Amino acid sequence: MAQPAPGGPPIRTPDQLLRVFVSSTLGELATERRAARAAIERLRLAPVMFELGARPHPPRKLYRSYLEQSDVFVGIYWERYGWIAPGEEISGLEDEYRLADPQMPKLIYLKASDAREERLAELIKRIQRDDTASYVTFSTEDELREHLVRDLATLLAERFQAVSEPAPAVVAPEDSPVFEQVPPPYTPIVGRATEIDDLVAMVADRHARVVSIVGPGGIGKSRLAIEVALRAGPRFADGVAFVPLENVVDPKLLLPSLAKALGIGESGEAPIEERLPIALGQRRVLIVLDNFEQLVDAAPALVRLYAAAPDATFLVTSRAVLRIRGERVYELGGLATPRSEREPTVPEALHSEAVQLFVERARAVQSGFKLTSANVAAVVGICQQLEGSPLAIELAAARVRALTPQSILQRLDRPLELLASAARDVPERQRTLQATIEWSCNLLSAEQRDLLTDLSVFAPGFTYEAVEAVGTERPWAGRELEGLAALVDNSLLRQQSQSDMPAFAMPAPVRQFAEQRLDELGELEALRTAHAGYYTALAARLRPQLSGAGQVETAARLELELPNLRNAVHYSIESGRPDDAADLTWSLLVFWWFGGHFGQVRVWMEELLASQRAAAGEHTQAVANFLVSWIDMWHNPSAEVAAVFDEAGRQFADTGDISGEALATACASFTRISLPGADADACLAGITHAVELFEGVDDAWGAALALVGLGRVQSVLGEEGRAADAYLRAGQVAREHSDMLATLITDHHIGRVQLFAGRLDEAEATFRASVELSGSLSMEGGVADGLEGLSAISATRGQVELAGLQSGAAAALRQRLGLYEVPAFVFHERYLDAARHLDAAAFAAAQARGRELTTSEAIALATPPEPAAPGGPEGEPTSAPAVAAAGADVALAS
Repeated sequence: MAQPAPGGPPIRTPDQLLRVFVSSTLGELATERRAARAAIERLRLAPVMFELGARPHPPRKLYRSYLEQSDVFVGIYWERYGWIAPGEEISGLEDEYRLADPQMPKLIYLKASDAREERLAELIKRIQRDDTASYVTFSTEDELREHLVRDLATLLAERFQAVSEPAPAVVAPEDSPVFEQVPPPYTPIVGRATEIDDLVAMVADRHARVVSIVGPGGIGKSRLAIEVALRAGPRFADGVAFVPLENVVDPKLLLPSLAKALGIGESGEAPIEERLPIALGQRRVLIVLDNFEQLVDAAPALVRLYAAAPDATFLVTSRAVLRIRGERVYELGGLATPRSEREPTVPEALHSEAVQLFVERARAVQSGFKLTSANVAAVVGICQQLEGSPLAIELAAARVRALTPQSILQRLDRPLELLASAARDVPERQRTLQATIEWSCNLLSAEQRDLLTDLSVFAPGFTYEAVEAVGTERPWAGRELEGLAALVDNSLLRQQSQSDMPAFAMPAPVRQFAEQRLDELGELEALRTAHAGYYTALAARLRPQLSGAGQVETAARLELELPNLRNAVHYSIESGRPDDAADLTWSLLVFWWFGGHFGQVRVWMEELLASQRAAAGEHTQAVANFLVSWIDMWHNPSAEVAAVFDEAGRQFADTGDISGEALATACASFTRISLPGADADACLAGITHAVELFEGVDDAWGAALALVGLGRVQSVLGEEGRAADAYLRAGQVAREHSDMLATLITDHHIGRVQLFAGRLDEAEATFRASVELSGSLSMEGGVADGLEGLSAISATRGQVELAGLQSGAAAALRQRLGLYEVPAFVFHERYLDAARHLDAAAFAAAQARGRELTTSEAIALATPPEPAAPGGPEGEPTSAPAVAAAGADVALAS
């Protein structure tokens, strides 16, 4: 091995996981990359590879970020120079080499070949002139593995003792490529270095299937899980999915909540219980399930999931152990506090994580706060009294604006003793936290205390507008702003920004304390009624905006409001107001459909029918039965399901809901056409009548979707000409009303008609527009639909490699989403047979490369560079991206 240049970057000790960036083409060197990873991990170093990374950013931004975090550059080259992306002049392979820090040691391994591409040969000549790089040839992956182990060990030995500069700073979490996939932390984490290292190692171990962080409320489980996700995320090729479960109390909603976080909407087709294992089957993903304690009964579902998904790892936060096979429990205690019997000095106290947290949070409310010899004993006493509980320390530190540490300590003693004696059945640390919350609340004004109590009715993510609406009859009405500011200042409330909309959240232990007080005051029911009333009215106000211009922004707003919408439905059902629950749910039908929320909506309506059927009005019964039967229409169509829709249609008609009548009529006909011996004429007449009903009340969204349904039925019956007319009418209606979501559905069907008629240029333009629009809306199901259409066109034109790339990318998207088309409507495969016939090997290789593309790279295939079709995208390391949280299934069947 050649001697590396002197003066390179400092190398950390092996226990600090020196990071080794591996650059190579992906497809042709897959086995060599696995060998390199094994060699690096054999030395207990950290491989930095795209297979182990997240995908929330474009590839160049991603590998630049990875390079900035790495200590050694390893290049493995063979024959391919790699793909040059549209608009670029060099491949990702060369770009990675150029972007590497000139002072970074570079170890280059050249696989023997007589057929290197010309541009790769030029790059190798440049490397041979680089005096900071060493290179060696190899023939087999075993040779590569041994070279790399020996060279890295030598590099460490040569450079470790020569280091005189401090180790590079740890990359801040907000600079991590996975930062956008997890909730942004409210504050920097203080301490927990050992815990973070332990947990990162645990989740990185492929034998660890479920890692549970267990501890009492307020101990910092969620904050630690966020930090572990940020640090460990780059090791997971398909990124991180963060699933907040604080307000999910029904075990039936675990899988729908998990599916939504993974971008797998439940709107039809196969049940989510079947789609989730398929979608997770080939994902290397870290799934964080936060606040699992109220769903422990659903824990066995995780075993079934990880049995089908060998590369998925679950990180769980819970107050209780899950007690399932494969679980590794990590018990989390408080932050370390000074334990010396004598009074500590300031430097000694600052070694304590608990003291560090107190000082940092105190400075947040009083910038001039310092730990001094005069207050150090009091601060240490506070931290010891609170047993290192992070939330309790934050609450105490927030009081330094008005009280000295000595005064805080004096006031803490008495309530802690009182509460401890009165609640012997509560664990000691939990009593400490509850007492601290009570003490902090008692220091508020009476009005502020009432406001805090009332706000416990909200789920996290509530808005100022919601507070105003709920408080119209409360003592604090008109002074919400000052009260909210006071609660934020005292760490009892947290402010966050959601899509430029200020929102608030209460720490879970504070919310539980406040809700208990609200119940004791006898006002819980009144606040829940006001809460449900506001969100029911909000749903009615936003309903018109879900069709036509502005619907995408409205859907995004509702996604942020989802926890409180869920609470509002539950409050209405529990308080015996099923009609309000149904009104809210029915108002947002379009949102549930395109957002993929039908799984949980069905659970709500089943609960309503089970507990409130007798109290439900006729319209409510129609809504509930319709929504329960919606998924059955796709999963288990039967004459009984069609009859439910018939009855719902009659009830909708009797109550004056013409759109509801039309939708139920269309669904009854669509169900029957799937059954053996169906009366085709009657089915067509039913859907035609539904279209007329929608048009009669100027419901453009309903009319467009009913016309698509009409076209699909006619297509099943072999009436392709009439099907085409229906699709074109649907597209015209959707565009006339600026309905982007309906346009996606109609364009997909119009493109099929154009393709079947041989109008390839028109079909290409339609499918291309569909892919671009779907991409702009983060709707990966629509991207897959459009790419399949484009792959059929490419195959027809004899563009074998492009057809393979496009169809492979579409197949990978469907795999990640667990989203599959009804078999009768899978059309592109018969066109792909032509490409296979022309060059089966080239087509198969291109399909394999297509499966490795990120979503953004797949979308780029809709507009390939001209005149030549793109080659294999191996120059930029690629793999499946983390699925966009807002993804939706864009097909009528979905």
